[in-house]
Amino acid sequence: MANDASMQEPLAPAQPGQGARSTGISYQQLLDTDTREVPEVLRLQSARELPVVRVPLERYTSRAFHDLEVEKVWKKVWQFACREEEIPEPGDHTVYRIANLEAVIVRGNDRQIRAFANSCLHRGRALKDGPGRTEELRCAFHGWAWNLDGSLKSVPCRWDFPDVTREDHSLPEYRTATWGGFVFINMSEDAPSFESYIGELPSHFERWPLEDRYVEAHVAHRMRCNWKVAQEAFMEAYHVIATHPQMLPGIGDSNSQYDAWDHFSRAITPNMTPSPHLDYEPSEQEMLEAMITTSLDAEPAFRVPEDMTARELMAQMSRMQMQALVPSVQRLSDAEFNDSFYYTLFPNFHPWGAYNRITYRFRPNGNDPDTSIMEVIYLAPFRGSRPAPAKIHWLDYDEPWTNAPELGALAKVFAQDTFNLPNVQRGLHNAKHTHAVFANYQETKLRHFHSLLDKYVTA
Repeated sequence: MANDASMQEPLAPAQPGQGARSTGISYQQLLDTDTREVPEVLRLQSARELPVVRVPLERYTSRAFHDLEVEKVWKKVWQFACREEEIPEPGDHTVYRIANLEAVIVRGNDRQIRAFANSCLHRGRALKDGPGRTEELRCAFHGWAWNLDGSLKSVPCRWDFPDVTREDHSLPEYRTATWGGFVFINMSEDAPSFESYIGELPSHFERWPLEDRYVEAHVAHRMRCNWKVAQEAFMEAYHVIATHPQMLPGIGDSNSQYDAWDHFSRAITPNMTPSPHLDYEPSEQEMLEAMITTSLDAEPAFRVPEDMTARELMAQMSRMQMQALVPSVQRLSDAEFNDSFYYTLFPNFHPWGAYNRITYRFRPNGNDPDTSIMEVIYLAPFRGSRPAPAKIHWLDYDEPWTNAPELGALAKVFAQDTFNLPNVQRGLHNAKHTHAVFANYQETKLRHFHSLLDKYVTA
């Protein structure tokens, strides 16, 4: 556990200014100590120049800005809507909701995945209220029906609608794409292709295929804060010193690596290595205990051998645990088993790299800018037939994360991560200052996100 001195500001960087970095070993230097060959994807660095971003606080509190996001962002971007395994067979469907918009996502008889506006072309009743299986898309109000490919199937009292033809009354269709087992939709006909939007992201995950996982857990928590407030809490390690101080002996928080590409960004936080904030050098055992106690909620029943590091030990133990599920496990590096690789695809999709199970999604809660929905999805490898995906478990605003036991001991970490967020939202409303200020490097992902957001809302 960190002592009082560990909470003091570390020594000033050797090169203060635009290119300043924390003291301590860099991530690339840490990779040089690995016992396995490190994959090229971890050697990539893309610290591109980003504009200085000062974000108006109204961006988090204003209904007018929320409405602007709906028109300029949610109706224009490629966004993660569901997993393919949620709709495995013809007729399987689900409903994706974002702000006040809804789409029915259905697998057709030709096994193609399509997305339609969730609205009957007669008088607007939502066609589907939730997930299920169906042979047609039939409105419960008056019985108008469409085939699974969106073509008009039948209209009761067809003789009374002389202007309704099959040719011009197919359901309005949204564009769809798939990657890594995820289904994405785009509500704009004018948006760029999914391939150009996602860019190089698939190449980052070639070594860790997400399509070969199943949804082990899916928890959605209603939050008393704007969706961006919630999301930004999971885009940097700068908060660790105050929010997770118990981790400091075993987490390289302020010497994390941050990278940005076109529509996606990445942070890499090394584990089983000490924080530069500490004023002492923890032992390998102390590094191990700081992280194991946090993740397993128990003291480890083993010790780091004298001829090993904590990183080496944890990697070796993980290889043994996963060898039956991941054929390539023995060639994976120590870094892939220890470190946190958290990606963000603009605007709200957060898959983690290597074999960490976490994927996050953050959404507005209807049209209320002061509340949001945070989702935690665990994607786990499997052997044999794909297990059925876990059903979504909803937690209300004031429910603790520990009410979702499927999250394991990480539920307590999520509780630490989200404890401050309602108070952030309250403080934003009470502020006398007008803009948020972001760190030049450690909040790279936030600056990247808001740079993109600027482009969309001003287009």
